[in-house]
Amino acid sequence: MSNVQLFVLCTLIWGSTWIAITFQLGEIAPALSVAYRFTMASVALGMYCWYKKLPFRMPLHIHVKMAAVGLSLYTLDYSFLYESQKYIVSAVVALMSSCIIYINVVLRRVFLKKAIRMEVVLGATLGLTGMALIFIPEFANVQSNDLLSLGIVLACISFLCASIGNVISERILDQGAPVIQMNFWAMSYALVFLYGYAFISGAEFSFPDNPDYWLSLTYLSLFGSVIAFGAYMKLLQQIGSDKAAYVVLMYPLVALALSTLFEGYVWHVQALIGVAVVLVGNAVAMGKIPLPKGLVKAD
Repeated sequence: MSNVQLFVLCTLIWGSTWIAITFQLGEIAPALSVAYRFTMASVALGMYCWYKKLPFRMPLHIHVKMAAVGLSLYTLDYSFLYESQKYIVSAVVALMSSCIIYINVVLRRVFLKKAIRMEVVLGATLGLTGMALIFIPEFANVQSNDLLSLGIVLACISFLCASIGNVISERILDQGAPVIQMNFWAMSYALVFLYGYAFISGAEFSFPDNPDYWLSLTYLSLFGSVIAFGAYMKLLQQIGSDKAAYVVLMYPLVALALSTLFEGYVWHVQALIGVAVVLVGNAVAMGKIPLPKGLVKAD
């Protein structure tokens, strides 16, 4: 698949998972739901590798890095994000998610010694501006208090963990690890942390009897985790973690479109302008709108 196809696939699937996640809430502890999700995803990936006779064996240093991805990207990122949404509205989380791109830019420069691409920084800034315009009405419902501050801190930790996972994944893929097996091992290692946290936190291990829960879990596992993360990792391998992270600014647009169809979301002028700005930012970040040569990258 081309980079454009991979990007669109991630955007469409992750944009639709927002609705699926609503069927997961309130049934069991969030950490346990995430653990069930990645259990199903890991089993599916393992069965695929076995059927295709793909090799599972990798060097020890790659396993250490894959465990780090499992901890940061698939465990801590989701755990802190779920916790943050108890205290702040999703609009604030969506707006703050743009910081992942900036963190990726810095971390890949520090740890991977890769140049800062200014088109990505400028594109991210445009995307942040567009997201702010889209969610302007939602900010009127935000009340400043200690719980809001806690939610913002938790969200920031979540995004930092996601960025760490992205950069480590890029390093693993740069070293020649295949995407499918890497995701299998990373998700499998994440299960150790997820189930361990659920046990330590006193979560009640149970299986909901609501069919909607299991249908949504299946979609989140097979599409949101196996397919979307597979496409995202391939994209990350081919264009870098800084550019790939722009997906986090695009899939909320899909979520809004679905919300319009199923939840009665009403569009306003600022939101339409915001969408246009986000799309322009995406074009800039992906190099579709060329910048002056002196601004292309910073060594």
